[in-house]
Amino acid sequence: MNDSSRRTFLRGAGLLGAGAAVSALPTLGAPAASASFGHHGPDAEDACFTLAVLPDTQYLFDADRGDPAPLDATLRYVTGGDENIVFLAHLGDLTENGQQGEFDQISRSFQHLDRRRFPYSTLAGNHDIESSTDDQRGRTPYLDAFGPRRQRGSRTFRGASPDGYNSHHVFRAGGREWLLLALDWRPSAGGLEWARSILARNPRLPAILTIHELVWADEAGQARLSEFGQKVWDELIDGNDQIFLTLNGHYWPPGRAVKRNKAGNDVHLHITNYQDRYYGGSAMIRLYRFDLTRNVIDVRTVSPWLADQAPRLNELQRQEIERTGPADYFSLEVDFDTRFAGFAPVAVPPARPAERQLIRGTVAYWRFEGRDGAPVSAVDGVRDLSGRGNDLVRVTLPGSAAETLRFSGEFSGRQPSRSSLRFDGGKKPARGAYLRTADSAPMNTETFARGYTVEAFVKLPEDFKDGKHSWAAIFGRQGSGGKAGKTGDDPGEPSATLSLSDGAAFQWAVFPVNQNGISTCWGHELTLKEWIHVAAVNDGRRTMLYVDGCPVLRNPKTAAAGIANPGGSWLIGAYAYDSIVEQAFHGWLGDVRVVGRALDPREFMLG
Repeated sequence: MNDSSRRTFLRGAGLLGAGAAVSALPTLGAPAASASFGHHGPDAEDACFTLAVLPDTQYLFDADRGDPAPLDATLRYVTGGDENIVFLAHLGDLTENGQQGEFDQISRSFQHLDRRRFPYSTLAGNHDIESSTDDQRGRTPYLDAFGPRRQRGSRTFRGASPDGYNSHHVFRAGGREWLLLALDWRPSAGGLEWARSILARNPRLPAILTIHELVWADEAGQARLSEFGQKVWDELIDGNDQIFLTLNGHYWPPGRAVKRNKAGNDVHLHITNYQDRYYGGSAMIRLYRFDLTRNVIDVRTVSPWLADQAPRLNELQRQEIERTGPADYFSLEVDFDTRFAGFAPVAVPPARPAERQLIRGTVAYWRFEGRDGAPVSAVDGVRDLSGRGNDLVRVTLPGSAAETLRFSGEFSGRQPSRSSLRFDGGKKPARGAYLRTADSAPMNTETFARGYTVEAFVKLPEDFKDGKHSWAAIFGRQGSGGKAGKTGDDPGEPSATLSLSDGAAFQWAVFPVNQNGISTCWGHELTLKEWIHVAAVNDGRRTMLYVDGCPVLRNPKTAAAGIANPGGSWLIGAYAYDSIVEQAFHGWLGDVRVVGRALDPREFMLG
C-alpha cells in the first residue's frame, strides 16, 4: 500500500500515536514521545486477547553502543491497552555481553512494566550469561536483575526452579487460565524435570513454551529443530500434550513449522528474531492475537517505535515499521476446544428440564430424545412436551428406508436437550421421511394473528450443497397459499415455510393473514457442519429472522400479521408445494419450539 494508506491503516490499528501526523517528532536515537495508546488494562474475559512476544534486544543494550528508546516505546505500547495485550514474553538475549551496566539499563526500561504491575516473563539467552553453562551456573548479572525476586509483585508469577533460571506464569485471558514456561538458554536435566513437574501440577492448563533456542529457519521460513531443540522436543514437548505453541529467538530469519506430538496433536513451533534488521530490530514485537470465537490466532509483527515516528522516516525506516511476509504476518487455525480436549475437555452442561422451556404462550415444544441411531417409530412418533396435544407422526416417502429418519446423539451445546434427529432426505426422486402434526393437533387451525416465534437448532452436513437438497424445509405448513385463498405470487407455495436455499441460506416465506402475496425474510449462507439456531419472530406487524440470536439484514419492513390458514398439518423436515411433499430435509434438527407471541432474543432457547 502507499505511504498515506499505510499510515491510515497503522493508526486505525493503534500503531500510530494520535498526533503522529502533525506533531514535531524526535530524531532517531532520542527517547520517542509518549504515544496515545490509552490507559485501560487488559480484559481477561474477552474472547479476543493478545500475547506480546519480544525477541532478542541485545544490540539495543550493547555496552556504549545501544539505545533503549525503541524498547521503551514498545513497552509503552504494550501497556497502552489498544490490543488487549494480557502478557509479554521476552525470548532471551536481553543484552549483548551480559554485563552489569547493560542489565542496569534494560532493567530501567522494564520498570515501566513493574510500576504498572503488567505481567511479563524473561529468560536468559546465550548472550546474557556464559553460553557454555546450563541453568546450574549460579549467580549472574541476569539473575540479579531479572531473577525471581523481581517477580515477587507479579500477579502471574507462580515460581521458579531452585536455580532461578526457569520460571512459570499463569495468566488469565479469554475467560480461562494459560500456563507459560520460560526456560533457560540451556535447561539442565533437572531444569527439564522441573518443567515437567510444573505441567503435572497444572494438568488442565494449555501451555506455551518460551525458550531461547529450539528451532531455526531457512530463507523460505521453514523451521526445523536444532540439535538442542530436538532434545527439548524429545524430553519435554513431545510427551506433554498441553504444550501447543513454542516460541524462541536466537537464530534468524524468522520461520515456523507444525509438528505432531505423541498424542497426535499439532504443536506450532515459531522462531522470531530481528536483531539482523535495521536498528537492531527496532524492538519489533510479535503480536499473537487469540480469537477464541473464530478459533484463530492472528499474528502480526510491528515496531511501535518506528510507527510512532512514521511521518519523519525515510524509505528504509518505513519498510521496518511492520513485517508482512508469510513468516511474520499470518493466521493459525486452532480449534481450541478440540486441541485441548485431551487434558481440558469442555464440560458439556446437562440437559435443561423441558419444563423450563414452556414459557408463556408456548404452543408446541418438541425434543427428539431416543437411542442414537434408532429409527423414529411410525407408531410412536414424537410427543409435544407442551401438553397441548400437538404431537408428531412420522411419514416415510415411497421407497425410503426407516433409517432415513433416526435419532442422533449429536446436539448443540446451547440447546436444552442432548439429542437430535438425523434426516437423510433428498429430491428427484423425493426421498426420506418427515414429521407432521397429527390430524387432531390444535395448532393446525392457528393463524398466529397476534404474533409468533418459531425456533429450531439446525446442522447441515458437508454434502448439503450437492444440488440434491436445495429448498429443503425445516418447518412449515403442508397447505398452500392458494388453499388459504391467496392469489398473489405463486399460490402453490406453502402458506409458511422455513427453507434453505441451494447456497444454504435460510428463507422464512409466509402468506400473512393481511397480505395477498408472500412476505419473505432472507438470511446469509451458513457454515456447514456447525450447529446453528434460527428463529422467525412476528409481533403482529413485522417479521424478523434471527440466526444465532442476531437479526439478519433482509427482513421486510412491510406490515405482515400472522400466517394464513389453509387447513391441514404442520410439517417438520419437509417442503410441500401445492400441498404435495417434494422432498424431506437433509441434516440434523435439534429442539423445535413454537410460541404464540413475539419473543425477545433473550428468551430464545439458546439459554
